[in-house]
Amino acid sequence: MSGPGDVPSAYLERLRPVCLGLPETYEEPAWVGTRWRIRSRTFAHVLTVGPDHQAAYARAAAGDEPFCVLTFRCPGDEIGGLLAAGPPFYSPGWGADVVGMALDDATDWAEVAELLTESYCVLAPKKLVARVDRPG
Repeated sequence: MSGPGDVPSAYLERLRPVCLGLPETYEEPAWVGTRWRIRSRTFAHVLTVGPDHQAAYARAAAGDEPFCVLTFRCPGDEIGGLLAAGPPFYSPGWGADVVGMALDDATDWAEVAELLTESYCVLAPKKLVARVDRPG
């Protein structure tokens, strides 16, 4: 398991503008990794784990090296599609609306931006969601 600062800076540089560009969000170190919140609710969490960690992370591992995962909230009607797609998506095993995603060199950062925006919209108050420019 990683410490709060073990997430590669290149990933944080991609995630920060998306997460902090949403109304009234903030970033903080989590018990491990970094998380972004709207009020007291976490809508995105990124951390580095080893493949021998929890079973959910081990299933997401592509090899024996530490790797980064992103967890986020997903609207109920979209969860099945993401999980059925398989890697890089997986079910962390907690929260009915939580999806995990392994991050690597092939990550589609435009897709991540859409997923994080939707995650925010799942948890944010309606008056803040109304201020978000959502695709399609």
